[in-house]
Amino acid sequence: MQHNQLQIVENAVVYLSSDKTPLFFSDGLVLSAQAVDEERVLQWIAVESDSSDVTKRSDLHRMMDMTAEKLRLIGGSVEMVDVGTQTLPNGSSIALPKVVTARFGEDPSKRTVCVYGHVDVQPAKKEDGWATDPYELTDIDGNLYGRGASDNKAPVLAWIHTVEVYKALNIDLPVNVKFIIEGMEETGSNGLDDMIVAQKDSFFSDVDYIIISDCVWLSKRPALTYGTRGNCYFFAEVEGPKKDLHSGVYGGTVMEPMTDLIGILDKLISPSGKILIPGIREAVAHLSDEEWKMYQDIEFDLESYKREIGLSQLMYSNKVDLLAHRWRHPTVSIHGIEGAFSSPGTKTVIPAKVIAKFSIRQVPNMDPAMVEKQVTDYLHSVFAKRKSPNKLNVTMVIGAKPWLADPKHPLYEAGKAAVKRVFAVEPDLIREGGTIPIARSFQDVTGKSIIMLPIGGFDDGLHSQNEKISRYNYMEGTKLFIAFLHEVSQMEKH
Repeated sequence: MQHNQLQIVENAVVYLSSDKTPLFFSDGLVLSAQAVDEERVLQWIAVESDSSDVTKRSDLHRMMDMTAEKLRLIGGSVEMVDVGTQTLPNGSSIALPKVVTARFGEDPSKRTVCVYGHVDVQPAKKEDGWATDPYELTDIDGNLYGRGASDNKAPVLAWIHTVEVYKALNIDLPVNVKFIIEGMEETGSNGLDDMIVAQKDSFFSDVDYIIISDCVWLSKRPALTYGTRGNCYFFAEVEGPKKDLHSGVYGGTVMEPMTDLIGILDKLISPSGKILIPGIREAVAHLSDEEWKMYQDIEFDLESYKREIGLSQLMYSNKVDLLAHRWRHPTVSIHGIEGAFSSPGTKTVIPAKVIAKFSIRQVPNMDPAMVEKQVTDYLHSVFAKRKSPNKLNVTMVIGAKPWLADPKHPLYEAGKAAVKRVFAVEPDLIREGGTIPIARSFQDVTGKSIIMLPIGGFDDGLHSQNEKISRYNYMEGTKLFIAFLHEVSQMEKH
């Protein structure tokens, strides 16, 4: 952050940025922070830090170096932690990006928060349907477009700016702040779980609370997130003849693997969305009256939701049912079939082997190991009824647990107070339908309380074409983080 002068006005420090935007500091709290560094966002967006593409690994290493350097520039005690190597499908290995940790302050009389974020991104190409170059930050009508803008580079920078404001004003942070920034979140956070375990009694020993800002609001109203679903991802493989067959020559004489596969997939879920696997629905926690009331009070418009995704009808016609099934009920989604003919044109082939890929989103009271057994046993029983000579193999390749916090915890009260201070509204208390596995890892290994404090907008397009973050959310989000640190520092007085 650049600056050119510091003035004292009526007992408040006014810090003028290079563009003359004021920052006010009064009564121990930064009340406004608008001089966020868009140039830094531009530089970070320009790095193609796609963790799924090993040919971009050098860009990913460079992104981690840039993150560490930025934290050093503002006075952080920074380390780059080696988390090992990644084994590739061909058997070779490649270095994982180092995890960046940083510390600001070691005052034992203060609370210590740890901010988690990531600076790797999903794949993106202009020809995928982007209106702009995904790796060139583009400002259109107050929105900053670029891959990683909302997920998660701008929120990480907003947290860095939060610390930077205090440093620029030469005023002590109200709490000690630590950072842990990784570069493999989009592909499963390889190496991070082991690092958390290894540093449980060192880096995390004095941490009181962990903050994650890797999510978005549900509507235009600011939100605090207190839960995410987990994910059990399955492969169901049906193998038949020793090679692909001509449908004209062999059709009608063999039991086809694709027909068997479609047959068992049809038994996973009913047309109305009811999961047919025994034991899955029975494990779901009951929706209490209190939780129903929370959902009823959330700002959410079904008609806007339908328009946003381009559908005329949803599974549920009222807000509470829809949000409950999006956040706190399990769902089955079928993602694709490997080995099937999917190219343009026609091909009269009977595939010898096909692999279905489907997932079940986990909610509290569901255990991935139990779900694995329930799904495997059920599909084998359904398959047996077909009396097919083909072979079925079911494998669970991901077993991520859900995460749930107590929205009445003082940490969430601090979040509410910060939102009210910056936005002058009560935040929605929401859950995420997606999975952020690292939250559960932090909770299980460190035992620390966690809050998800999003600044991304509901329409930011995470993982999609034309991802963006609005300048408003970026700037007001920085204010929110500043106010939140202040509120955390006051928690012992509550």
